[in-house]
Amino acid sequence: MSKLNIDQKSVRALFSEKKADFLIPDYQRPYAWGEKECQTLWDDLFLFAFPDNDCDKFNSDSDEYFLGPIVTFKNDDGKMEIIDGQQRLTTLMLLLRAFYEKYGSMKNDKAVKTSKFIEQCIWKTDEFGDPDKSALKIDSEVATDKEKGEFLNILKTGTLSDCEKSSYANNYRFFQQKIVDFLNTYPDWFSFFPIRIMNNCILLPIEAESQDTALRIFSTLNDRGKPLSDADIFKAQFYKYYSAKGEREVFIQKWKDLEVLCDSIFHPITGTPMDELFTRYMYYERAKQGIKSSTTEALRKFYERNAYSLLKNDQTFENLIDLANFWNDVQNQNVERFSDRVLRRLFVLNYAPNGMWTYFVSVYYMANRDSDGLLNDDRFYSFLNKITAFIWAYAVTNPGVNALRTPIFAEMINIVTGQPVRFSDYLFDTQKLQNAFDNYTFSNNRAITKAMLTWWAFQNSSQELLSLESVLEIEHIYARNRQEKEHSLSNPRNVESLGNKVLLEKRINIRASDYRFSDKVKYYTGFENNRKQKKEGTKIKELTDLAANATDFTESDIVERNAKIILNFITFMHNNDLLCED
Repeated sequence: MSKLNIDQKSVRALFSEKKADFLIPDYQRPYAWGEKECQTLWDDLFLFAFPDNDCDKFNSDSDEYFLGPIVTFKNDDGKMEIIDGQQRLTTLMLLLRAFYEKYGSMKNDKAVKTSKFIEQCIWKTDEFGDPDKSALKIDSEVATDKEKGEFLNILKTGTLSDCEKSSYANNYRFFQQKIVDFLNTYPDWFSFFPIRIMNNCILLPIEAESQDTALRIFSTLNDRGKPLSDADIFKAQFYKYYSAKGEREVFIQKWKDLEVLCDSIFHPITGTPMDELFTRYMYYERAKQGIKSSTTEALRKFYERNAYSLLKNDQTFENLIDLANFWNDVQNQNVERFSDRVLRRLFVLNYAPNGMWTYFVSVYYMANRDSDGLLNDDRFYSFLNKITAFIWAYAVTNPGVNALRTPIFAEMINIVTGQPVRFSDYLFDTQKLQNAFDNYTFSNNRAITKAMLTWWAFQNSSQELLSLESVLEIEHIYARNRQEKEHSLSNPRNVESLGNKVLLEKRINIRASDYRFSDKVKYYTGFENNRKQKKEGTKIKELTDLAANATDFTESDIVERNAKIILNFITFMHNNDLLCED
């Protein structure tokens, strides 16, 4: 069990400790507090230090104001790396330095004592308590923060130039002005404010014995902002590697560009967009290592092996950039990279019943790309067809994404070793597959329902490629409202049959009162309303063909279409060699 050192301390007690040597590590995010947060802090501290706007109502022996936790761990250099509390700690340092700058010109006894206390908070001191003003008690190595030097210079010198516009500089100026205003308004109270901040404002330092423990604590405690992601930790390893090569600035710019790109591509349910990129790449590296276990390690656990050796080379970072660019072109349906038939397959996969396909395709891309980052169109098209057929059938016969891991992880290894994807140990029996589809309830809340309808829509060679930004919903061709009013279906369950469902753009809002097929036709084909406004029809080709050629859609049509969809999917499975031989 990990040990923790937890001991509530005042600002002064924590900052002035001889062992206090804080480090904002390279993987942290840049300082982000602005005037709004500083104003809130100032107001809160003022109300605490002077209750009811009365200096004498403060009880220095018992009054306390809790500023929050500071989560740290001692690194190999003996410095206390700050995992949580960076923003508060940095701002408090700026505030104390602004007070010190004002007290430096005062010679009365209280000012001298206060200055001494602040010195012990900001600078390292000798055995007599005198400061070494070249040795701060806090340092910053934030990789993506080009302005951290301004922070350190402010603490060392207390001065600013007009050209310094960082958050550090702006907040320091803010506190300087607030102190001037306070001194002019409450000159008799001035000596009390910094003392009450240092002595009676409380922090809860939590010192963990390792970075991993500290990060877990942070994730548990943090409810104010974004917790550190796995990608933040990985960034630190890359930063150290490229800094040692003298390529720090180049790396920082590439990392920022990659973050922006990932933010536009990935929208994971958990974790950050950058975490998602590292996850997709992880499966490629897992496959290269021959790992086919269905139990997947946590992302950070995988990359931290052998002291993060995987992150300490040029190839990994360049591979990540290349993989992100690939998925960007998928997202943007880049016709220069992909043929129309490949883009159509990728569109269908975007509606897959689970996200495993993205890992599968990532491994395929990394293993089969040429020197220009391109894939052989014929082989890629065949691969996409095969995994679509397999994943769709598996979702019906073996529900649950975890079940899919076993066959797919094995095929990932085949991909990186140059073997064809066959799913040899997981072929489907034709009759059993037929029965599974016949007995499956394709309810709207099951992802495979929309997945099957998307696959079916694009089996029509005339179906145009739709934008991935299209919002598609499930439409009942024979309206549920019609069954409620007419009761014309001999088997009421047919209204929820796959044969009665089709994709339809969300923007096409068919009124509940228009429940007959003849009423719906105008919505499918498009029409002009009473205000002469053109209402665009659907881009789903099956629906426009149906609207043009049918006068009604009845129960026999539902049954026939249902059988046709399933038969065509069985044929699709056969064409992709995924059925057992008789």
